[in-house]
Amino acid sequence: MSLCNMVKVLVVGAGMTGASAAALLRQRLPTDSSITVWDKARGAGGRMSTSRSSSDDKCTVDLGAQYITLIEQYQARRQELYLNLVQKGILAPMTGNVEGPNRFDEKGAKHYVTPQGIGSLVKHFLNQAEAKVEYNRQVVSVDVDGKDTVRVADISGNAESFQAVVLTMPVPQILQLRGSIQKALDADRPVWDRLLGVTYSSRYALGLFYPAGTELPYQWCSKYISDDPCIRYVAVDNKKRNLEDKTVGPSVCVHTHVQFGLQHIEQDKEQVKKLILQHLRARLPELPEPTEVKSQKWRYSQVYRGYPGRPGCVTLQREPLIVLGGDAFSLSSFDGCLDSAEAVASAVTNYLKL
Repeated sequence: MSLCNMVKVLVVGAGMTGASAAALLRQRLPTDSSITVWDKARGAGGRMSTSRSSSDDKCTVDLGAQYITLIEQYQARRQELYLNLVQKGILAPMTGNVEGPNRFDEKGAKHYVTPQGIGSLVKHFLNQAEAKVEYNRQVVSVDVDGKDTVRVADISGNAESFQAVVLTMPVPQILQLRGSIQKALDADRPVWDRLLGVTYSSRYALGLFYPAGTELPYQWCSKYISDDPCIRYVAVDNKKRNLEDKTVGPSVCVHTHVQFGLQHIEQDKEQVKKLILQHLRARLPELPEPTEVKSQKWRYSQVYRGYPGRPGCVTLQREPLIVLGGDAFSLSSFDGCLDSAEAVASAVTNYLKL
């Protein structure tokens, strides 16, 4: 495609991949380009979201990703970015005590927390993108509209056309889209088969909120549990983030085991919430009663089996451009999302011949 008019790009998904891809595109596209981000949720973050207490918006809890781990293979490549995020106060070195065996204890790994909540990391990249971000826009169809544009419609029937469309939602949601995107998928059976092979783990998360002054009797900030049929992970969230303010109530995050999530994924999350709380009270009987409990069902928690070869993204159609990105094409981590975002940005700029 030759660039003759203002470029309009749509990124579907305001999670980590979508936000960082939009930020990279803002750096690489002409200054008058239009970058739009749609997300079906009410706010940014996706699986890196921060939830607030309904009675005190200063009391927050991370219900998805808990902290950021910089493993050795990325340290030379991303050290400058991490230092910049630390200088801006978006990341901070993790200093709290983490108990129990977990897969993030790799040799040389460095752990970081987000003092303002994990969602602040996603919002940082969205701010860099200077994009038009629209929430409550669930995409249901993607259609080729002539040779140069793609027409995308949301669940309310509102549609717009773009020169390039980037889809970063979980792969099963991409495969459910209506419109001529299905013809593009059918036309490339190897890609279709590889996408069908992508699978995700499922889990539930609870956020427990407490009033200011509540004392939680734990030396650890996060604890991994391997011998419980339900509970896999518990965090005193404010302690995990190095924030212990007596004027703000503490919060606790609880994650279930993947197997528990798979067994109960089709059940009503409020019913499952009661079951998780029963297990939690048996495991931590000294934990005070919270004033509020929020429940989150993560149907697509982390990628279990990704797209073969981890290409970062897949170009489904070249004219007009439809690109698939997300952690399914890389790794379920902050750096994996950045890998995918870099691949997406290269695919878009190569198509536009920039």
